[in-house]
Amino acid sequence: MTTDDTREAIERGSRALHEFESWLDQLREAVSSPAPRDFAMLFAADGYWIDYLAFTWRYRTFAGRDEITDAFGRTSEEARMKSIELSSRRPPPKIARRSGVDVLEGFYDYETTAGRGTAYVRLRIDGPEPTVWVMLTTLQELHGFPVRTGVDRPKGREHGAGTENWLDRRTKEQRFDDRDPQVVVIGGGHGGLVLGARLRQMGVDALVIERNERVGDNWRHRYHSLTLHNEVATNTLPYMPYPETWPAFLPKDKLAHWLESYAEAMELNVWTGSEVVTGARDDETGQWSLTVRRPDGEVQITTPHVVLATGGHSGVPKVPTIDGLDDFAGRSMHSTSYRSGTDHAGESVVVFGTGSSAHDIAQDLHENGARVTMVQRNPSAVISLDPCGTMVYAAYSDELDPTDVDFVQAATPYPMLKDTYQWLTRKTCDLDRDLIDGLEKAGFRTDFEPDQTGFHMKYLRKGGGYYINVGCSDLIIDGSISVRQAADIRTVEAGGVRMLSGELLEADSIILATGYENQQEGVRLLFGDEVADRVGRIWGFDENHIMENMWVRTAQDGFWVMGGSLMEARLYSTYLALQIRADLQGVLPRHGLA
Repeated sequence: MTTDDTREAIERGSRALHEFESWLDQLREAVSSPAPRDFAMLFAADGYWIDYLAFTWRYRTFAGRDEITDAFGRTSEEARMKSIELSSRRPPPKIARRSGVDVLEGFYDYETTAGRGTAYVRLRIDGPEPTVWVMLTTLQELHGFPVRTGVDRPKGREHGAGTENWLDRRTKEQRFDDRDPQVVVIGGGHGGLVLGARLRQMGVDALVIERNERVGDNWRHRYHSLTLHNEVATNTLPYMPYPETWPAFLPKDKLAHWLESYAEAMELNVWTGSEVVTGARDDETGQWSLTVRRPDGEVQITTPHVVLATGGHSGVPKVPTIDGLDDFAGRSMHSTSYRSGTDHAGESVVVFGTGSSAHDIAQDLHENGARVTMVQRNPSAVISLDPCGTMVYAAYSDELDPTDVDFVQAATPYPMLKDTYQWLTRKTCDLDRDLIDGLEKAGFRTDFEPDQTGFHMKYLRKGGGYYINVGCSDLIIDGSISVRQAADIRTVEAGGVRMLSGELLEADSIILATGYENQQEGVRLLFGDEVADRVGRIWGFDENHIMENMWVRTAQDGFWVMGGSLMEARLYSTYLALQIRADLQGVLPRHGLA
């Protein structure tokens, strides 16, 4: 950068800071006004206010001045926003281009009746006065419970502790022989661990229960060739960033080892080789009674809060009804039992499914000498890893703090998200035209949602139905892996799959890469029909375009669900932990305030 460029950047930053500080003065005046409309008039006519707990104790989006006036009028007296200052922990204000519009964006901190918050705001500057296009207000910590990091970190000096050292105390703490936990988190994958870390830093005594023998086994035990399909900058865990030397796309075992290290470094209380076998809640006492099977026998635990953190699915395999499958003479299995293509070398294998796992398994089988046919029931969205697959996560990079980017991503109301994904899908489909055409010619059906919002919206709406190509699509296109349509199958018989045409697809093994049941079925297995029906379906958009019954108080008191990708776990674990902390203190409203 030249001297002139540096000088211009400094001047631009100075102007952005001055303009943002001037707008903060308007905000301070508006929130102190008795007229809620004064706050709403800070917004553009088509502006959005998104709130994560700070005012509403929910995840809510308000569009337009009338909705914002009503919502602020119903919540501002309870929240009592004050002490508004430019955020000292976030990037300084800057001019940026968002959705084709020049904006001034920045962060500010504040206090509410409940605690300390941080907001991200995006101001339109294409008019006579800056107006809010999008504002995201969030609660970050409760009064009296600062997050124990930085200056608030534990001192580590335990004078007068007798003969016990740190390890003695940690061993005792993890056993829970002398107390019951305030929260039991079922599942020690990335979601459960990240939530456990957030809860611990807020002073909540949490126990994580993991049925595998080691933390990280949920990744270690997956198929041999698996790597993550997005980059490390997207997948960083809170408090512990990955080493700068790590590869951009993490192998499964590397991530598994890291999760185990994370649990140890964050001093999480984890029982491995253990599982909750039964559970019920006493509505009079507000306590859950859980039976936990450990390697040393069964124990009873009482706790006011249970969090289901078994991943993005229920753990209950979805096994379709396939005519004749019981007559098949070879090996048949769900993908949960698949380990490596080396177990099928030289075989003819039929893989039912065309989601991400099905593609990865088919490729692994082919690379280990199997003859592979994939059976497609529904069309799938397929995009290239590079350049298209990384575009959705392009905002994340090694140069930026992912938690800052999380704010920007969260501050995207659904209409903007839909427009963005439609634009992105048009671009990726154009870039991937040869890939898509090649797949269609090979008999593979593609689909990018009826509204053309693409693969990531499929993930948000349905939890699957897409594939980021890391090689399997090329094998389909060149004929190394064949594809057949489920509608063209007559039945399965002893020797393989019989097509309507009379052709027999000979098979030594059949693998059902058909996904999992909704997480509600996992709730049903543990806690019965009444609790599962009360909770309802999990995942997919709710009326506020947040994942349904995820990261929020459910209709079942004391029951929560933690799920999503590594990125979503990092973002929403803060707010789920805050709600639990607030409920333990008796300050969480039974229903949201707006």
